[in-house]
Amino acid sequence: MEVVPVKVASVADRRSASLPPLDLFAGQVRRAADGWHAVLRIGAVDHRIWSKEPPLFGASYAAELPFDGDFDERAYAARRLWRAMNGRAPGPAFHQLSKQRRERLSAAIRALDAHSAGGSYRIIAEALFGKRRIPDRAWKTHDLRNRTIRLVQSGLALMRGGYRKLLRPERRGE
Repeated sequence: MEVVPVKVASVADRRSASLPPLDLFAGQVRRAADGWHAVLRIGAVDHRIWSKEPPLFGASYAAELPFDGDFDERAYAARRLWRAMNGRAPGPAFHQLSKQRRERLSAAIRALDAHSAGGSYRIIAEALFGKRRIPDRAWKTHDLRNRTIRLVQSGLALMRGGYRKLLRPERRGE
């Protein structure tokens, strides 16, 4: 989930008094070295907000969207926040993992846990796919053995920092 950077709107930026205020105090606010962070729950969606300055009660805020590599995500998050503030459905998150991808990640983490506990590939495969699917013979060349090894390798890659790719998916055309 992307963070929406905000700043207090100047008088010139306040075009409409009918806009709902962004009440940072309604959420969980914490101070960090880089500024103030808030998590606002509007409806069933958490919106993450960041400001360099401390929050002001009753102030109007404007989204601050720098033209950097994260512009698309921030603009989308700002639009979802704006829609939620105006009583509209925020829409889907910018990046959602498919059901197949979630299941594979879950299997990779389970395989990593079993591998870290000293489980053999055969034991891991039995836990993931069921003992009945694992052959007594020809295990060394069986597809589920290769699949189990790939799942363990995926889990190890996630453990070594690859989980960050889940937060910033590869963009098409780059």
